[in-house]
Amino acid sequence: MIGYCFRNDLQAEGCVEALRMALNNRIYDHPIIHHSDRGSQYCSHQYVHLLNQHNIKISMTDNGDPYENALAERVNGIIKTEFNLHQTHLGFDQTYNLVKHSIKAYNELRPHGSCDYLTPDQAHLQFETLPKRWKNYNKYYF
Repeated sequence: MIGYCFRNDLQAEGCVEALRMALNNRIYDHPIIHHSDRGSQYCSHQYVHLLNQHNIKISMTDNGDPYENALAERVNGIIKTEFNLHQTHLGFDQTYNLVKHSIKAYNELRPHGSCDYLTPDQAHLQFETLPKRWKNYNKYYF
């Protein structure tokens, strides 16, 4: 996770701040695709303009189905569950510090199967493409 912003609202400015952080933390200049749900923050003029400014291709879910944004949902789930963020009743500043330290641990300490058992920070420093380790499961509707 190379860009994040912790706020107590869902305004576009928070997403723009997180995107700016991610852009500043990029190591390689490879073309990238930004995938998100269709939240109003990600559709805002300010956010889309910043993506376009950096020649980032835009991809959005069709209907808000969490399966279409599974990677982001998985990362958020790991951060909330493994670092016990969903059970805290702390103030804003304390929660911010907990989130910040959780993201640092997620990036620097926790190896990921999908990153060839490197930490995300180690994987980000790899110049070559890592082998794909995640699996696709078909959705069945009954």
